[in-house]
Amino acid sequence: MAPYETDDAVDAAQEEAPRGGRRKAARYAVPVAVVGVAAATIGLVPALAASGDPDLPRITAQQLIEKIAKSDVQQLSGTVRTSTDLGLPNLGGLENSLASGAARGSGGGSSADPQSRLTSLVSGTHTLRVAADGPQKQKLSLLESGSEYSLIHNGTDVWGYDSRSNEVYHGTSADSGKDHRAEPPATPKDFADEALKSVDDTTSVTVDGTEQVAGRDAYKLLIKPRQSGTTVGAISIAVDAKTGMPLKFTLTPKSGGAAVLDAGFTQVSFAKPDASTFAFTPPKGAKVTEGKKEKKEPAARQHAPKPGEFGKGLGGTAVLGKGWTSIATFDTGAKGGLPNGSKAGDLGGFLGSLGDKVSGKFGKGTVFSTRLVNALITDNGKVYVGTVTKDALVKAANTGK
Repeated sequence: MAPYETDDAVDAAQEEAPRGGRRKAARYAVPVAVVGVAAATIGLVPALAASGDPDLPRITAQQLIEKIAKSDVQQLSGTVRTSTDLGLPNLGGLENSLASGAARGSGGGSSADPQSRLTSLVSGTHTLRVAADGPQKQKLSLLESGSEYSLIHNGTDVWGYDSRSNEVYHGTSADSGKDHRAEPPATPKDFADEALKSVDDTTSVTVDGTEQVAGRDAYKLLIKPRQSGTTVGAISIAVDAKTGMPLKFTLTPKSGGAAVLDAGFTQVSFAKPDASTFAFTPPKGAKVTEGKKEKKEPAARQHAPKPGEFGKGLGGTAVLGKGWTSIATFDTGAKGGLPNGSKAGDLGGFLGSLGDKVSGKFGKGTVFSTRLVNALITDNGKVYVGTVTKDALVKAANTGK
């Protein structure tokens, strides 16, 4: 295998990392707050390439980032497998019940409403079929046991269809041309774009060998936090050697164990999908719910979280620290407790039992933890959240920095 250069010259890599701009790569008309926080945080411990991996020309980290940025895949079809393990407590199906209830509570009560239909992706393992033909045609199907949920964007129409309930959601997209942005954080490219925005002087970027993903030769881009105090262990991005499109994205926590997030193609083709792939007519007898007409963005995009929106309406958001140890903080606006009048420390005895009690100059509070994201809610209604350790949250609450 040809030798590979590693490149920790983050300043150079940083110049080429996509930060706010979007590429013309294939977009997927899907809503959603799916592991949004996880998608924005990264890192991966470099590992030696195994024998038998593809023998590709050597490349630097900067060159590989440039290759991703210049990727212009307009047409594709394939299957993506996603697995998410945030280490949330087992609530006996409560999570799925809440997701189902959220879906029913929006879009006129339709189970096909894209606003929250795909919230199930926040945990467990799922199989998705994806297809795209330029900025005006995308389709994503979530394959479930005995049923399928599909979200189709075709021109100015956005359709959601739940085969289990035979319900249809129909919305319109006013920006169906080249500026259409309806992709969710559900494919390797989506996650990779978010991860590369975090590349700065607090990050180490390297290339470490090659691998095959979905039968295609790929380089491995490795990104690792330089800072201590973060819960992020690592990210690996497998980049298609020919097209520059990310084929697999794996995020592991600093605590080790299984990946928090793993999304990768198991099959992919860059041939033009058949036009019938994006055609949709409500089945006979289906209940059709019309969504609100969108002025700028399709229904699939309007509810996705946007930078700076976290904590809106909750007293504003401030960011403490920088890089991988950044902590978002905001006030719920409730004097002496949470909006419902309870305190974070007692929360009906149920949620409180899931967290760790802490105290300091800020008073008392409870830290709620996952394998990646931790949050401190103080008894006076302030919230501190980030991909940092419990100690880092307590320090931020004590010092305000």
